Amino acid sequence: MEKKNLSFNEIIERSLVIRDRYHRLEQQHHGTEWSVEEDALAFLTDAGLVGRLTMSEQKRWPKGGDTRSELEHKLSECIWWLIVLAERMEIDISESMEVFLSTLEEQLRG
Repeated sequence: MEKKNLSFNEIIERSLVIRDRYHRLEQQHHGTEWSVEEDALAFLTDAGLVGRLTMSEQKRWPKGGDTRSELEHKLSECIWWLIVLAERMEIDISESMEVFLSTLEEQLRG
C-alpha cells in the first residue's frame, strides 16, 4: 500500500464519516446510537490496550503474535476515538490542538 500523508483535516473528515456509518449500524442492531459515554469507554478500552501492546513491543509483557501491527492499529484507533469524542462534545479539535501546541511551545522557550 502506498503511503499517503493525510492532513489533519482529512483525518478528521474521514473519521467522522466512518463514525456516522457505525452509528447507522448501532441503530440497526440496538435501536439507538452509542452515547458519548459509551464512546469514551470504548476509547479508554483501546487506550488500555495501547499500554499492554507497548509493554509487549518493549518485551515487558509476554503477549506474542504480531504486536507491531496491533499497536499501529490501536494507536490510530485512539486518535480516531479522540476526534469522534471532540466532535460529539462540540470541541474543535484542530483549534484545540493549535492552542495546546502553542502553549507548550511557549512554555518550553524559556
